[in-house]
Amino acid sequence: MAAPLKVLILGVGMGPQHVTPEVAAALRSVDYVLAAEKGAEDGLLALRRDIVNAHAGPDGPVEIVSVPDPERDRSTGLTGAGYQAAVADWHKARAAEYATIMSERSGTAAFLVWGDPSLYDSTIRIVEKVRQLGVSLDFDVLPGISAPQLLAARHRIVLHDVGRPVTVTTGRRLQDAVATGLDNIVAMLNPPPDRLDLSGLDDWTIWWGANLGAPGEQLVAGRLGDVMGAIADARAAAKADAGWVMDIFVVRRG
Repeated sequence: MAAPLKVLILGVGMGPQHVTPEVAAALRSVDYVLAAEKGAEDGLLALRRDIVNAHAGPDGPVEIVSVPDPERDRSTGLTGAGYQAAVADWHKARAAEYATIMSERSGTAAFLVWGDPSLYDSTIRIVEKVRQLGVSLDFDVLPGISAPQLLAARHRIVLHDVGRPVTVTTGRRLQDAVATGLDNIVAMLNPPPDRLDLSGLDDWTIWWGANLGAPGEQLVAGRLGDVMGAIADARAAAKADAGWVMDIFVVRRG
């Protein structure tokens, strides 16, 4: 019986400068990196290449095997259940693509995960789905610098008041968190400003950032009602500069 394939899921923050020595050593030990490709001008794939090149071993950078990313239903009118179903279908299609490649190749594969694999990322789930499709594999996970850590550092803040909790959720569920009485919230996976419900939060304080640690990084902070326009402009600038945008923010009452 053949030995299981080895897979490493590596947290890489937002660029070569965030890669820990542990992750850099692991990256030099693998045979190839699997990466989703979202079109001919995929800036995030290019950034993965920068990471691989920056941490190459004596034999040169590891091979990147790019995989066309399956389409995902991003309809604006999706219900909560519809959104969950769309993401589940997308993950299933990704797993099938990866399973095909991993079944045909030997050696150790790696996935480079933005931020940290434990926080609003599904690479672990997808690798588990690959195994469910019949690919014999074992995997390990190495942590990276997360987006909330970067946001707090850039704004020189602590994510919570003394002895108080902080809640991490998605932009889609921000108002659900507010409705339950939560008043110190980190929101990730955010839609564009015109689709993000910030009603009732004008007097809250926001610390916002986009493309943190990457070219075109943008930061805005202040009373939410005063800076909403600045956030929309900064988000557009980040996308124009890099061709992609990932933003995150903290909102706090008062």
